[in-house]
Amino acid sequence: MADEEYERMLAGKLYITDRIQDANREIPGQLIVQQINQTPIDQTERILALEEQIFQGEHKNIFVQPPFAVDYGKHIRVGDNFYCNVNAVFLDTNWITIGNNVKIGPRVNLLTAGHPIDAQTRISLLEFAAPITIGDNTWLGGNVTVLPGVTIGSNSVIGAGAVVTKDIPDGVVAVGNPARVLRKINAADRKYWRDEAAAYRRERGTAE
Repeated sequence: MADEEYERMLAGKLYITDRIQDANREIPGQLIVQQINQTPIDQTERILALEEQIFQGEHKNIFVQPPFAVDYGKHIRVGDNFYCNVNAVFLDTNWITIGNNVKIGPRVNLLTAGHPIDAQTRISLLEFAAPITIGDNTWLGGNVTVLPGVTIGSNSVIGAGAVVTKDIPDGVVAVGNPARVLRKINAADRKYWRDEAAAYRRERGTAE
């Protein structure tokens, strides 16, 4: 039987959580994350195996540092080379899609869930959710919060503590609450950091 309330949730329409069928509810994903968070940190293979059940998509080389939290634990797609530091919250009431080579700092909140501003509507238990998308090669600093419906472009940096309420374009540094574009990432930035990386390789005698 079709689960119309669940379909409304993923479509970004108003819905009521308690009307979603048990097969589509939050508990299974949250139980997996509970296992991850209770696994000794040196049991990396077990943690990775459990995380593969949470993070969807075709990917390799991913690791989310426990502890972390999810809402459903089945609406999160990640790409290759994904790293997330401790105490992240993936409130995946709608889809969270993360590209390749993304790094996320500690205590970051990716929040797809929202509630009506009107109090009378809100207390009737109606809510909504809108997807979050994070492009390739992007870095979110510690304590960043991303709100429902936001897209963050590729190759961008979101400064620590930012609250991202609107879309962020490719290739910029954004900071603040609400987050605003501070500046574009430019050729001088790229030259500085690539020269630093080359110096590291020379000093360490490595090719990469």
